[in-house]
Amino acid sequence: MKALITGGVGFIGSHLAEHLLSHGQQVAVIDDLSSGRLENVAHLRANPHFHLAIDSIANEIVMDRLASECDIIYHLAAAVGVEMVVHSPVHTIETNIMGTAAVLRVANRYRRKVVLTSTSEIYGKSERVPFAEDDDRLLGPTTRSRWSYACSKAVDEFLALAYAKERGLPVAIARLFNTIGPRQTGRYGMVVPRFVAQALAGEPLTVYGDGRQTRCFADVRDVVRGLARLAECSEAESEVFNLGSTREISIAELARLVIAVTGSRSQIVFMPYEEAYEAGFEDMQRRVPDVTRAARVLGWRAETALEETLRAVAEYAVARRRGAEGAGAR
Repeated sequence: MKALITGGVGFIGSHLAEHLLSHGQQVAVIDDLSSGRLENVAHLRANPHFHLAIDSIANEIVMDRLASECDIIYHLAAAVGVEMVVHSPVHTIETNIMGTAAVLRVANRYRRKVVLTSTSEIYGKSERVPFAEDDDRLLGPTTRSRWSYACSKAVDEFLALAYAKERGLPVAIARLFNTIGPRQTGRYGMVVPRFVAQALAGEPLTVYGDGRQTRCFADVRDVVRGLARLAECSEAESEVFNLGSTREISIAELARLVIAVTGSRSQIVFMPYEEAYEAGFEDMQRRVPDVTRAARVLGWRAETALEETLRAVAEYAVARRRGAEGAGAR
């Protein structure tokens, strides 16, 4: 099997490449390095079955060649992170919608199956928890840029399913809930790496809002296992699947857990959303997946304990800091 991963140098993409290579597949990745880091795949570069193209998925010449040489496309390239959505809405919308359109177009040309990664943001402000794939969606007004990401990913899903229905393109869609693990950056507002970095530095952990909002955090290793199952399972085609942990935890509880896991003496401080993002910012109070469909069709569930993942994130952060300090000393 020859896989192509868009956004393959990013956090999830690099873990997916690692997983596929460990299972004997050949992997090509394309990434424009707008958010991914080459260090994420440095340990893979010597593998003869790994190939890297540094370019945009909008480059149709490059994408045509890569698609013609692969058996399946995992489409992960996207603008992600709340800070990116709020501060760069044009980039977010254009990257997500136009990028996905380019990938589906070239995939259809060579009849390559596409595994499209979407997001739990799709469900918006819905209070019907846990969220099931066919539930109605509830979003805020278009004047709140917060919701542009959810809308752009919804268009991605509509377009992928339209290709499946009208042109017979095999597609499967994964709605990823909060995914965490080593290599994730806090650069775009991701809460776990931000909390871990603050705890290791002995700084206050900054909780946005009142901290009572809840999330479910899945280990990236579990998530990429689910993505691989979607690629293998013909029953998953033309369907949408939630991939996420079902362990619900408030952000304030998460902060306390990070402090405990890292052995930090940090305190917790609270910051209004308006100061963290923008005036009128709206957040989802609860985000919990119903993974019944993934369990039934894919035989998949998240298995890794949150504490174990947090320890792995902290160990990675410490090792990366030591490496940077060593390089500086030289």
